[in-house]
Amino acid sequence: MGDRVIFHIDVNSAFLSWEAVYRLKHGETLDLRTIPSAVGGDMSKRHGVILAKSTPAKKYDVRTGEPIVDALRKCPNLTLVQPNREWYEECSQAFLGILYKYSDVVEQYSIDEAFMDMTGTRLLFGEPVEAAHTLKKEIYETLGFTVNVGISSNKLLAKMAGEFEKPDKVHTLFPEEIQEKMWPLPVRELFLVGGASEQKLRGMGIHTIGELAQADPNMLKAVLKKHGEALWEYANGRDVSPVEAIAADNKCYGNSITLAADVTEAEEAKRVLLSLTETVGRRLRRDKVWIETVSVTIRFFDLSQRSHQCVLESATNITDEIYRAACRLFDELWDGTPIRLLGVQTGKVTRDGDSRQMSLFDSTDYEKLEKLDRAMDCIREKFGTGAVRRASQLTN
Repeated sequence: MGDRVIFHIDVNSAFLSWEAVYRLKHGETLDLRTIPSAVGGDMSKRHGVILAKSTPAKKYDVRTGEPIVDALRKCPNLTLVQPNREWYEECSQAFLGILYKYSDVVEQYSIDEAFMDMTGTRLLFGEPVEAAHTLKKEIYETLGFTVNVGISSNKLLAKMAGEFEKPDKVHTLFPEEIQEKMWPLPVRELFLVGGASEQKLRGMGIHTIGELAQADPNMLKAVLKKHGEALWEYANGRDVSPVEAIAADNKCYGNSITLAADVTEAEEAKRVLLSLTETVGRRLRRDKVWIETVSVTIRFFDLSQRSHQCVLESATNITDEIYRAACRLFDELWDGTPIRLLGVQTGKVTRDGDSRQMSLFDSTDYEKLEKLDRAMDCIREKFGTGAVRRASQLTN
């Protein structure tokens, strides 16, 4: 198996599972996971898309990312609930907190999945499969939802293993298991093979991952350019990327979301950024802290990623100020490539940010913005996060 051990942990039907846990904690007796159900957009207007669905809903071919109207056509008795994003963020942070108990090298890949470098932990937690079952059990008993754990010697194969049979499973995919477990799979099951790539590969007579692995890499490059080379490497189980750890006690506040469908319009992306910065700002004000840096992360449809950071002139916890900085960073980063994930992070946290250095050239009424934030925080605390929204967020 080699010395390197990587885990990929993925929450099963994350938003649906977290919604079910929330409702059970607040007195409901029906578990959404046991009936055809889904988390989606605006049910009253019957628009939006499916963000997550239960296992019973899969029997009706309800799919993540499809329009709600199509899902209801397939399954008229589908129970639909609206997303509670702040609760999902809490669940995600609690999930990561447990992972850090097993390894200090944890990379959050999205709100509901992460990689862990478990190399050298056998004396602490046993063999990899044993450790994975222990971890999976603790997450369920502590937080109430299930995960899949994929195990291998690199991130690619660990992620592929995690996609095998679901839910609540542990799977291995070490290099010596590739030929048996991965090569017979349809080529569309390989990481980074999208619909367009699958069509081109099928046109070349390549239908399985094994056929892709044994194809001529020069031929693949001629048809799929650099992407073809990467797919050939992945089909052969090759990946040298490290688990990029972020310290558990890193003093920053952030929020990110994997989008249900790729975003291609700046206006839509900025509405997402506003939602993210509102959550971040509210947490900053709740903890009575200010931040001095803002960064924006964009993960594109091909899963490549770019980030950009700026230092603010004064420490702040004002939503509008953080949002304006995030928009500037976004405009500098984005080149029009379809967006899969957006994230906003803040750093250089301080508890001494209530004295602002004033400028003759800045006419912003910061006191008014602070009052607005306090009023909105108060309303949301009392009546829920959806009780008040900014006008720009009312656009569908």
